[in-house]
Amino acid sequence: MEKESMHFIKLNSKIYRNIQIHLDKALKKYELSSGSCPYLFILEKNEGISQNKMSKEIGNDKAMSARTITKLIELGYVYKEQDERNSRAYKLFLTAKASKIIPEIHEEIQAMMNLVTEELTEEEMLITLRSLKKIFDSTQRLRE
Repeated sequence: MEKESMHFIKLNSKIYRNIQIHLDKALKKYELSSGSCPYLFILEKNEGISQNKMSKEIGNDKAMSARTITKLIELGYVYKEQDERNSRAYKLFLTAKASKIIPEIHEEIQAMMNLVTEELTEEEMLITLRSLKKIFDSTQRLRE
C-alpha cells in the first residue's frame, strides 16, 4: 500500500503541474498565469471582497495574495477602493478589461478540461469528481 500512496501523490502532483503548464501557455496572451486566475474568478462572483478574505478563500498567504493583486492592478484587471468601515482595508473590483477576458479564460479552461477528460465516461467523471472532493475535504483537515 505504501507504494500506491507514493504513486497517488506523484500522479496528483504531475497532473497539477501539466495543467499549470498548459494554462500558463494559454494565459500568456493576457499576461496572466494559472496562479492569478483564481483571484479573477473569485472577484467575478464576489466583487468588493477584501484582500484578506480573498487570501483565505484561495488558500494563499497574505504576502502572496498582495503580490498577485498588485500585479493584477498593474495589468489593469483589478482596482481597489478603501473600505469606508475600515480605513486599513480595501475592497477589490474587476475592471471592464477583466470582465471582457474572463469568459475567454473560462472557454480556455473548458477546452482543456474537455481534452484531459475525453477518455472518461460520464460515470467515470462523476466518480472521479466525488472521490477528489472527498480527498480534498480530508486534506483540508491537514491544514488545521
